[in-house]
Amino acid sequence: MSERATTFETFTLERTFEAGLDQVFAAWSTPAAKARWFSGPKDGWKSRLREMDFTVGGLERLVGEWENGMISDFQAVYHDIVPSQRIVYSYAMDINGQRISVSLATIEFKSVDEGTRLVMTEQGVFLDGYDHPGQRAHGTSSLLDALERALKREGART
Repeated sequence: MSERATTFETFTLERTFEAGLDQVFAAWSTPAAKARWFSGPKDGWKSRLREMDFTVGGLERLVGEWENGMISDFQAVYHDIVPSQRIVYSYAMDINGQRISVSLATIEFKSVDEGTRLVMTEQGVFLDGYDHPGQRAHGTSSLLDALERALKREGART
């Protein structure tokens, strides 16, 4: 058996979106809206399973396959939802059936003059060297970039 290791890290990402509070919250809470931005990259990744029950105690799952055959599996449970104010959920990430991390994520939404301020804090434990905090913060930042693009596209349609 190889040696086991745990690494703990907390990071916070902040963004201001030029979109209303309800629209930004809906991008997290509505399955169709979340599917437009919360996924792997357009090239080299295909969604294999997407489920979302946005209720306290509800589950969300996103399984994808990479070009090299690797399978990523995001499994979340919602613990606290305050509409247009806060979402708290925990999630596990598996790669090819191997658990690589478990995290607690808190998303806070605030109306500001420019639109909506989002503050995301993640507290994670990264397991056995499969993933590390710098990678996760970078990946989460890329997802927030995708959210910003999706909100801009939505704004262009209205």
